Amino acid sequence: MGGGSEYPARKGQDVEEGSIENKRLRAIVDMGSNGIRFSVTDLKPPTSRILPTLISYRLDVSLYDAQYDDDGNRVPIPDDIVNAIIAALLRFKIICEDLNVPEYNIRIIATEATRTAVNSVAYRKAIKLATGLTVEMLAKEEEGYVGALGVASGFSDVSGLVMDLGGGSMQITWLEMSDGHVSISERGSVSFPYGAAALTKRLEDLRKGKSEEEGDAAVAKLREDMKAQFLKAYEQLQVPDDMVQRAKAEGGFPLYLSGGGFRGWGYLLLYMNQVHGRHYPISRINGYSAPRAKFQDVERLKKVAKQAEKIFRVSDRRRGQVPAVAFLVNVLLEALPHGIKVAHFCQGGVREGALFRELAPSVRNDDPLEVATKEYARPSADEISDLILAAIPKPSKQDGGRRFPEGISKHVVHAFANVLYVHMPLTKETASMSALYSTSSGFLSTTHGVSHQDRALLALILEERYEGELPPREADFKLSLQEILTPEEVWWTRYIGAVGQLVAKVYPAGEINKHRKGKRLNIDAEWASGFGKENDKEGLRLILSIEKREDDPMMLKEALEEHSNDIKKVGKQKNWIGGRGGWGMSVNIKIKEEKKLE
Repeated sequence: MGGGSEYPARKGQDVEEGSIENKRLRAIVDMGSNGIRFSVTDLKPPTSRILPTLISYRLDVSLYDAQYDDDGNRVPIPDDIVNAIIAALLRFKIICEDLNVPEYNIRIIATEATRTAVNSVAYRKAIKLATGLTVEMLAKEEEGYVGALGVASGFSDVSGLVMDLGGGSMQITWLEMSDGHVSISERGSVSFPYGAAALTKRLEDLRKGKSEEEGDAAVAKLREDMKAQFLKAYEQLQVPDDMVQRAKAEGGFPLYLSGGGFRGWGYLLLYMNQVHGRHYPISRINGYSAPRAKFQDVERLKKVAKQAEKIFRVSDRRRGQVPAVAFLVNVLLEALPHGIKVAHFCQGGVREGALFRELAPSVRNDDPLEVATKEYARPSADEISDLILAAIPKPSKQDGGRRFPEGISKHVVHAFANVLYVHMPLTKETASMSALYSTSSGFLSTTHGVSHQDRALLALILEERYEGELPPREADFKLSLQEILTPEEVWWTRYIGAVGQLVAKVYPAGEINKHRKGKRLNIDAEWASGFGKENDKEGLRLILSIEKREDDPMMLKEALEEHSNDIKKVGKQKNWIGGRGGWGMSVNIKIKEEKKLE
């Protein structure tokens, strides 16, 4: 399942007038069960991979709730709700006109609540008559596929089970993305009528008019029915064998969760990590991950939802649905073979999936962090990235197979090279601080498709590039970012940041061959041992090579001797992560003078 030419332009796109830039603007109305979301996105290269948003807002109308009267009976969507939605659509058309969005690029995409409405046909006709816009209906299975694409848009790599929890329904499938090609089950997805709002009502109805014992029995029967349905769906989806084997070996499947119902669950988990002395540093839901132990702590989450006065990004409606979501999570954990290892929360849904569907596999395969930082890159960013990567020793087959941690990808280092000079004009008091916040609330905070781990990595590396000096308040924030990572990863952020600082001193303009005077510096690194006073410490040796010159106005050797001290400090035991008994290694630096640098 690719993109691009596999999904040709809709009728009329090739004949309308307008600039190429305007034709790449996409306006989408995501008509969900719990709310209606309006957005305009710019798919212009080279940033189309990260789905840059020009405007996004939500109409707080629940189409699901609107279709039930006070006695719980199903009714048509009321006229006042229809009129409110039409008014919002007409306003959105004006906004699109202000933003120069061609009308043929305005889409209304509807899901379960519209598809099953008693007056669905009349409702859609009223919208068409009043606005001139056609409501596109997603079939159950296609809704799952588009939702899976939305999940894929939110990560650089995806492999696991995917669940989308809307208000009226829930979909499940498996998903893999490799080289920009998205694969899901041939079945598409399996849909259930267990959306957050629908399941809330179902559980209430099961207890209505019954004794506590009778109600418990009815709920227990529903639980068993749902478990059987989920297990059957798992078998029907035919999860790839390699994915199953990884789940067996690693203690469960990665689970990617999207839709408002699951996002509310994710925000509850975030809330618990940001109160009572905890300070989880990133409040963006996409890319947030929770291990099984936290994800399945349903009783605690239900208690928090009930007692907390206000929870960030959790509305009263969502709060009221928490018991139903908790019930669903419990059933899922009991039903799915091999269990769940970790839950990844996703912002991606129908909107993101519809947009991601338009992109060619080569564009989907671009790393989001590299795409977002490319516009800030200096002319020699690629060569600078190569220099920094050269400071990392290659994996060793000796000494127990020492290697650089896999959790820090080359994409993070490339992104670091791209933004190496962004904060250079700032004062010493503000450069480190601004760098530290860059990925959580600064200039990269809105980038779609970046995990919290990569946000923490880049922020910490970039902050170290400016010597890592912070006032107490920001020092606490830095510690909270470090807690997202392993001690080993934290140590390497300090080392890479210090290397970046040295490279920036050697090439302050970010251009390596400016004025065609050749390279000033070569870098190499190797695993080594025999360091320390007792010659018993292991670590790495950083080799800095420069051309030998009798009269060097750049004073490279002296500059390297001075600035390499910050790298050496990273290897001092007192600076290891966790102190002298923590994680770290010695760093030996060798400066070589050569006749000619290659």
